[in-house]
Amino acid sequence: MAFGSISQPGTDGSDPSTDYTLGERICKARDAVGLSTAQLARRLGIKTSTLQGWESDRSEPRSNKLVLLAGILNVSPTWLLVGRGAAPIHEDEDGANLETVRIALDRIHNQAQALVEEIERLRQRIDGDVS
Repeated sequence: MAFGSISQPGTDGSDPSTDYTLGERICKARDAVGLSTAQLARRLGIKTSTLQGWESDRSEPRSNKLVLLAGILNVSPTWLLVGRGAAPIHEDEDGANLETVRIALDRIHNQAQALVEEIERLRQRIDGDVS
């Protein structure tokens, strides 16, 4: 079970985010939060040309900047690197992505519920061993 994955799978069951490069994922996430390249670079404390290098796959961010970048873009560092995990949600003016959000929330809720049940089973097992 893949925890936290909310991107839409392709028709063949694959995750289309994994087909993008790091630079393409940075661009998509930046667009999703509505920031320009200059605005994002300013928030990261880097030159616009540095960010442009990342977005065009000429260079890659160091780990500390990658984590900061993920936080600003509201995605996981893993999604930025390899396309796995929570992807950005593009909000259309007409709210067309609400169904995608609902599906993602249902999936996450079910995963959380399964984790709670597993925790309870483990607690009962520990309590049974201690008694």
